[in-house]
Amino acid sequence: MNAHPASPRLGLVAGEASGDLLAGLLLDGLRARWPGLQAAGIGGAQMAARGFEAWWPVEKLSVRGYLEVLPRLPELLRIRKQLGDRLLAERPDLFIGVDAPDFNFDLEARLKGAGLKTLHFVSPSFWAWRPEKLPS
Repeated sequence: MNAHPASPRLGLVAGEASGDLLAGLLLDGLRARWPGLQAAGIGGAQMAARGFEAWWPVEKLSVRGYLEVLPRLPELLRIRKQLGDRLLAERPDLFIGVDAPDFNFDLEARLKGAGLKTLHFVSPSFWAWRPEKLPS
């Protein structure tokens, strides 16, 4: 018995070019299993080439360091809120956050708290990004 829907619907977020590439490859594999798969959220050209519907382009999230993030923070928070609202209204079968932990982790927690299934693809290197998280 197949417990998976015939044509699953995914929410997906890639926050930079490398995430767009990885998510594109992930979509290839998922579409091989479920040809009717629908996916939408935040992504770039690699994902779009695989039929992904970008509600916002990946470039909206492609910021680095505090100097780039701070002036854009209100916009980024607004996008995350609007995306979460839309995903909660549309109720995809699964949400996949691809890397971009500063954007995706809070979004994933909100969605999971509302009963949506979530998956984080490409876990961040906390030890490299946040050395203060290393156990003593």
